[in-house]
Amino acid sequence: MLDRDKGNVGASQAGSEPAEARKLSRRRLLKSAAGVAGAAVGSDAIRGFPTIWAQEIKDIELRHVGVSYSVVKAIGDQAAKDLGFKVTMQNLDTSAAINRFISQPNTVDIADLEGWQAKLAAKRGVIQGIQVKKIKEFDSILPIFTKGEIDGHKIPRQGISPYEAMYIAKPDSTDLHDGVTEWATFLPQVYNADSIGYRPDLVGHEVTEWKDLIDPKFKGKAAILDVPAIGIMDAALCFESAGLIKYGNKGNMTKEEIDFTCNKLIELKKQG
Repeated sequence: MLDRDKGNVGASQAGSEPAEARKLSRRRLLKSAAGVAGAAVGSDAIRGFPTIWAQEIKDIELRHVGVSYSVVKAIGDQAAKDLGFKVTMQNLDTSAAINRFISQPNTVDIADLEGWQAKLAAKRGVIQGIQVKKIKEFDSILPIFTKGEIDGHKIPRQGISPYEAMYIAKPDSTDLHDGVTEWATFLPQVYNADSIGYRPDLVGHEVTEWKDLIDPKFKGKAAILDVPAIGIMDAALCFESAGLIKYGNKGNMTKEEIDFTCNKLIELKKQG
């Protein structure tokens, strides 16, 4: 997680710890436990870590933080039951989540990132690359994510294309890589597409274009989503559909494009 070509993702959180905590730090325990869990489910175990005793596993808490539609308590509870250690899932809104990931990376073990968050987190060096070859079903993931295409056609690179945020050259790289590599910044879990909901019995015709949302005849009866990362894109789609502006890249607007979009929204608001 496409929602503005948004991919919702799961990424392993990186971060440094004080030297005195490294003798048997929670992160080393978690890495060791990951190897044990990998062996238990028949996948490739993480190698190079010391063996972990059962009594140490039960003292581990794996902290998974993200948004409500993918961080589900029941899944965390079942994971804890299956793995033998505590799995805690915490829901945050998208703004609070990215602030937490970047400013307090050591308080999160698994960051449930959206595509735009993955771009920020990778550049700040707070997530670890995921080795693609270790993901058994990687080739089954939709090519929208893995190749930036659908049915052999390249998807638009405007907005926040998950493909552009998906790859890095090395596991600890902070620069995103243009093109497929063996290291991914996230694994897609959830995706959806923007759409317009309306009452055909009240509108009187089929709505097929974004510009209908700002048609004066629907004044006072139309709204966009009150989430900045989403609503501003919906507004841009409306204005471009109406022929009021042609954006270079709606996901990376120029100052002039931002000013136009915001001023137009203010104008519409004043008009009711």
